[in-house]
Amino acid sequence: MALVKAGVVVLDCAEPEKLAGFYKEFLEGEETDATANRVEIRGADGMRMAFRRDMNATPPSWPRPENALQAHLDFVVDDLDEAERRVIGLGGRPLETKDASGPYEERGYADPAGHSFTLRRVTPTAPKMG
Repeated sequence: MALVKAGVVVLDCAEPEKLAGFYKEFLEGEETDATANRVEIRGADGMRMAFRRDMNATPPSWPRPENALQAHLDFVVDDLDEAERRVIGLGGRPLETKDASGPYEERGYADPAGHSFTLRRVTPTAPKMG
């Protein structure tokens, strides 16, 4: 019998309800638990995430070095352009400043609370950048 039954990625933020809504919509999931200071969701693929209230949470500054990456999420997608439109429509913002005219293997974004994440294409179609 396994000691650990399940794992949950937990992000600290000032407004867990708002951030949970962003990821719930992006992952086409559902809210599975909520308290005054924590909201948990499960994505359509089974991924579990939670968002914990921390009024002193400081968003990472990535790619700037002063308060760089604290945690990083990767999401595998079939269509980077479609996923990008969804992220931006839900209040996320791009972090990569590279020319977006051609296909890339991955693109960086921040959620509404400033946590960084990457969208990666399932099958790379572009040469490695950088």
